[in-house]
Formats: sequence, C-alpha cells, structure tokens
Amino acid sequence: MSDETSCTAFDGTHVLSSGSLVDVALAVKRAVEAGAAGPLLVFDDKDARIIDLDLRGSAAEIAARLAAPDEGGPEAGHGGRGRPKLGVVGREVTLLPRQWEWLAAQPGGASVTLRKLVEAARRDGAAAETKRQAQEAAYRFMSALGGDLPGYEEATRALFADDRSKLERQMADWPDDVRAYALKLASAVTP
Repeated sequence: MSDETSCTAFDGTHVLSSGSLVDVALAVKRAVEAGAAGPLLVFDDKDARIIDLDLRGSAAEIAARLAAPDEGGPEAGHGGRGRPKLGVVGREVTLLPRQWEWLAAQPGGASVTLRKLVEAARRDGAAAETKRQAQEAAYRFMSALGGDLPGYEEATRALFADDRSKLERQMADWPDDVRAYALKLASAVTP
C-alpha cells in the first residue's frame, strides 16, 4: 500500500473523506480526535478491502509512515537463480505426463509455451475478470456497511445476477453515500 492508493473513509454510513491514502488518513485522525460517532472504516477504492491505519503521532509522522515503501515485496530484492532483471519467478507446475509431452513438443519449450498460454488467457478473459473483480469489491463493501440494511440479500443476488436495475431498486432505501459507493464499485459489472 502506498500513499498513492485511492481510498474512501466512512463515518458510519456517511463518506468522511475520499482521495489519497495520506489525505484520507489525516481526515480520519481529525475525525477520531473530534469524537466521530463511527464506526470509521477506510476502503481501498480498487477492491473495497478495509485498510487498517496507524494513526499514532503527528500528521507528518503518519504521512511519512504511509509514504514509506513496503518492505519484503517481490521488488525488495533478487536472490537466487533465474533472470531477476526480467522479474522471473520460479514456481513448480504440476501437469500430467501427456501435458508435459505436448509442452516439450512446442516451439520454444515449456516455459515459452506456458507464458503464451497465460497471456492469451489473460487477454481473452479480461472482461470477465474485470466484472468478477467489480462484483467482489461491491459485495465486500456491501457486506461491511450494508449487511443490516433493507434489501441487502436481494441486492447481493442482483449484483451477482448482473441486474443493475434490480440492484438499484433494492438499494433505494439505503443511505445515499453507501448506495452511491456500492454502485460505483459495481460499475464495471454492467454498462
């Protein structure tokens, strides 16, 4: 997570702040200090995962913590074999003998063929994957803030049935900010 992460904070069912992680974190800190009713939840705008914030210290200390790069990620260091400059990661793949025979007969060998197959699958399934991710993000958010709201179960069914008009009808009585954010997350689901 970096300070460039776009996120949205809710104070109960109302949007408190939306924007960069640093800006939202500082808004949450101010709300906590002012005695916000809460609960205060911060959602990553990309996937609606809840972001835990360390709000200790001054605004400058919080900003510095959030701006620090994550340690230990794949980019942190390259050790061992492979082609580290290309970002190659060695993993084990389990296939049946007939599948290994087919791979071995392909031009370029198993690695080249597997990379081509993965890229083709990613390209061909991009729209379906975007839709699935949008549904999961909207569901994650709806479960966190909408689970006790009227029409929640029917709204989730409509979300996964890709029925935008039914989703909007089921959420009609929801608080405006919750409904708007859920629909924004789900926007990649339907045109």
